[in-house]
Formats: sequence, structure tokens, C-alpha cells
Amino acid sequence: MRLDELSNEISEVISKTIKSVVALFTVSYAYDFMLNPVPIRGAGSGFAVSKDLIITNNHVVSGSSQITIVTADGSRSVGRVVSVAPWKDLALVSVEEDLQPIVLGDSSRIRIGELVFAVGNPLGLWAGPTVTMGVVSAVGRTIAASPELILEDLIQTDAAINPGNSGGPLINIRGEAVGVTTAIIPYAQGIGFAIPIDEVKLFLEHIRRYGRAVRAWIGVYVVDITPELAKTYRLPVSNGVMIVKVLRGSPADEVGLKPSDIIVEVNGIQIRSSKDLRRLTEKSIEKGYIEVKVVRGFREFRVEVPLMVE
Repeated sequence: MRLDELSNEISEVISKTIKSVVALFTVSYAYDFMLNPVPIRGAGSGFAVSKDLIITNNHVVSGSSQITIVTADGSRSVGRVVSVAPWKDLALVSVEEDLQPIVLGDSSRIRIGELVFAVGNPLGLWAGPTVTMGVVSAVGRTIAASPELILEDLIQTDAAINPGNSGGPLINIRGEAVGVTTAIIPYAQGIGFAIPIDEVKLFLEHIRRYGRAVRAWIGVYVVDITPELAKTYRLPVSNGVMIVKVLRGSPADEVGLKPSDIIVEVNGIQIRSSKDLRRLTEKSIEKGYIEVKVVRGFREFRVEVPLMVE
């Protein structure tokens, strides 16, 4: 494909995507020393996943008393929070508009070096969404977004992401949303992060099934086993996750799992990281339990672990 043809194709993809992207302007209230309410204004981005539902970041709308949605054509309406998943930094907001939903891609197929575009409203400026271009720099990143929030399995990109971009889509060259821009490293250049779109799909599926965002856990803290770790500590396996702590009274505690146990399979699927354990646990919410294959010393056994859902 010639360069001018590629440029025209990208422009058409962006033009279509912009119709799905909105700006969110929020107002929350604090109190001064005289106990007078003081409005605190914020801004972020979002994108339509149906004609009247918008995905954005939880931190964009958290604590807001008012949410104003501004669409690409400049129309304004009031937004209402439907559900949030603070542990994923995701929120679903409803709006009385007839929006054009974006196409949701498949973040499991993202490749390092793939061309991506961040679409949003940097610095709260509004004259329509802006676009920045970059590549997928890495996948599977974990960052501490705040002292209380650790985000896992993020997409790292060098597409410029500025304050106000949070909640906007990260799209591929086909115009599919592959992520939700969520965080930047303020003292670095070209390092931004996005929540994989597969997490958004699971978030939406849980809301559809249960009426709210839910998460499941079994009550363990784990570390990923690497070949180097296995060699250093002479472990009997080179893949899986090792339990470092079991919460007292949790489902894992009740079925007898212990620190130093190594989980190598969940529901018959081999796991290599805590991300795999979390993903398969969340997919088993409806079933109510997971079956894990455990290595303890040089002995293997299987056990069904009930899920705690909250």
C-alpha cells in the first residue's frame, strides 16, 4: 500500500472513531475552613459502547456530584454512573444521547510494535477529540496507579497521553478499541498505559448478568514462578504461581491450601502468572468454584476451591 493510501485510510478510521468519543466534565464538592462547599472541577474522556452507554475510568467520575457529557458534535447532556469497578479503574456511565458505539477489538492479540492511536480530550480542552499516534511498547505491565490501587496486565504505549485523555479509547489501525487509556508516568516521556479492552468486555458482561460489577477471589497472595526462580529455590516446576500468603478463613484456607503450594493449573488450563489465575477465577464466577492442580513438595493433587464474590 502506498503511503498516501495508508494515510487516507488512517484518517477515515480516526474520523469514524471520533464520533464515538466524548468529553466528561465533572463537579465534586469539598469544604473550606468555614464549612462552605467549594466546587472541584475535573475532566476526562470516554467512548460509547452502545447508543446510550459510555466507558470511562473510575477515577474520572469517582466522587462526582455532576457529570456533563459533551459529544463530538458539541451537544451536552447529563451523565449518570451505572456501575464502577474501582479495582480495574473502570466505570460505565449512561447518557440520554444517540451515540455511535465503537467496535471492541481483541486485546489478547495485541503485538508489541503494533501501531495504535489514543483518542481523547487532553487538558480538558474541547473543540472535538484529539488524536496521538504511537506503538504498543509492551504488554502485561503492572503499575501502582495510587497507594491504594495496583493495575495489572496493562498495555504500555508511547502514544502521547495527557491529563484529560483518561478514559478515552486506544484504537488499532482498523479502528477497533483495544484499550482504555488510564495512566501516565509524569516524570517520563513516551510512557503511557491502557487497560486491555478484554477487561472492559468482562466488566460489561458482569453488569449484564449481575446488574453490577463483581469480582471473585479465593484468598491467596501469589508470586509468578520463572525458570530462574525455580532454579534458585530448586522448585519442582518451572511454571505456575507460588502461594506466599493464605488469608485466614478464606476459601483457600478452608480447603487446606498453604504457603509454598504451587498452583500449576486452573480448570484444566496451565497457568503461568497471577494474571492467568485472576482471569480464570473471574470467568468461573457463575460456576462458583475453580478446580486447581497443586504441587506441594514433590506431590501433586487437585482440589475444588469455592469462590468469594463481592
